[in-house]
Amino acid sequence: MARVQIRLPNAFIDSLNAASNVLEASADEVLGAGAAVVEPRMRSNLAAAIGAGTKEPSRSTGQLLGALGTTSVKVNSRGDHNVKVGFAENRRDGRSSALIANVLEHGRSSQPARPFLAPTRNQTRSGAVEAMKQALAAKFGQVKP
Repeated sequence: MARVQIRLPNAFIDSLNAASNVLEASADEVLGAGAAVVEPRMRSNLAAAIGAGTKEPSRSTGQLLGALGTTSVKVNSRGDHNVKVGFAENRRDGRSSALIANVLEHGRSSQPARPFLAPTRNQTRSGAVEAMKQALAAKFGQVKP
């Protein structure tokens, strides 16, 4: 039986270890850079969708816009880092902000859809990825091998 032994240079192993440490330490900042691109656009799209194209005057209370925000970075059970741009739950009347946003996005039988989430995703995808790449590249630029 043949036997193979591969030895990697210590400098290479140290570089991989440093890269892993940078990724773990900078996840919050990198994901925050992406969320910073998405949230303002979502806020703008939501403001434009509220009350648009209605026959009656808008009854908006501003609670949905006020509930929009970005969560802190959380790590799930698989070790993935996540940040969410969305709505804080429950309005003053007890209804869910997410429910109101869903009705606004998709409409209902008596209300036409006024999408703001799908356009936000389409408008910000490349910009958010680019912002995260730049933030990560800046972090790697600070690493000393």
